[in-house]
Amino acid sequence: MADQFRETYGPIALVTGASSGIGLAFAEELADRGFDLVLTARRTDRLDALAERLLSSHAVRTTVIGCDLADPDAPARILEATRGADIGLVVSNAGFNVKGAFEDTDAAAMARMLMVNCHAPIQLAHGLIPRLKARSRGGIVFTASVEGLIGCPYSAAYSASKALVVALGEALWGEMQGTGIDVLTLCPGATESEATAGMEGIAQLQSAAEVAKLALGNMREGPTFVPHAHYRQMFEGLRAKPRREALAAMAEGMRKRA
Repeated sequence: MADQFRETYGPIALVTGASSGIGLAFAEELADRGFDLVLTARRTDRLDALAERLLSSHAVRTTVIGCDLADPDAPARILEATRGADIGLVVSNAGFNVKGAFEDTDAAAMARMLMVNCHAPIQLAHGLIPRLKARSRGGIVFTASVEGLIGCPYSAAYSASKALVVALGEALWGEMQGTGIDVLTLCPGATESEATAGMEGIAQLQSAAEVAKLALGNMREGPTFVPHAHYRQMFEGLRAKPRREALAAMAEGMRKRA
């Protein structure tokens, strides 16, 4: 099974945001499946340590590209650095969130978030899809969020940015039909990461390793995939309600927690 997966999506996978969280879990899971890797993130010290560990444990080759995807030119540098690499799987995972009342959110932080969460996935997909098509096989994973499935009060800019990722992934899933390229938009709920440190006791908190493994196991089940049953049921219920009712209930719930 692992050999078949690598034959379809290998030999090289590109993972953005690979220094921690779900991105790190994707890198580890793909190394376990025998993929060579191209890893990008701002913290190259972490990527270098990861590359050394994966070489020792799995004998896979890793290329590290240090970049900050808040820089508008970063996707172009990644595309140039990977020219000639036989990348069969693109994991567009880098992202971050800013939460709270919209008017209290730092405008510069929102601008950086839009570059990382929206600009980078669009530009990387645009540059890499022709290469995948030339191979006649491969895949793209976009890491979105359940918050991209509906506008979330007190998470307005973040849920809007992830809604773009969901729409992008769904549209490209449709466009790639018949090309041999699978597109999956991953919509996790609360996941173990630096951002959720101290929340390990919450029952619905899912491990990053499980999220990555489930996503790769469902590559052909697009266009979207919610890996946790709790959040799948929760957001299916919210989206089934009249939108005014759902949004008012969500806003009231957030106000009570504040």
